[in-house]
Amino acid sequence: GMSLIVWILFVIFGQITVRKLRKNPITRDHLGIEFASGWDIFNVASALSRPQWLNEKYKKSKFFSVSANPEILYQNTSRFDRTLARVFWGLYISTGLFMFLVLLLNWLGVIE
Repeated sequence: GMSLIVWILFVIFGQITVRKLRKNPITRDHLGIEFASGWDIFNVASALSRPQWLNEKYKKSKFFSVSANPEILYQNTSRFDRTLARVFWGLYISTGLFMFLVLLLNWLGVIE
């Protein structure tokens, strides 16, 4: 159920926001490393969803060079784009954590 909604949001976010960012010469090279096709959609959603204080810490980490640049993305996205990113990313993370929790509880024998 929820996984389907997450994947629909993935496609919508990719088609509306990330496609626009790929075409923009200013943002094209700041979408992060694409390990697989469509991976930049996750990079952009993650960058637009992180709180500002966390972005400051993230800049100092070794992962910053392979991820999307939140400052440039903020300057080139609308409030709608950022809201869509946060809704998609929040549901993606919470669905993944929920699935992990169910698997763990099943493995521990708490649920059958």
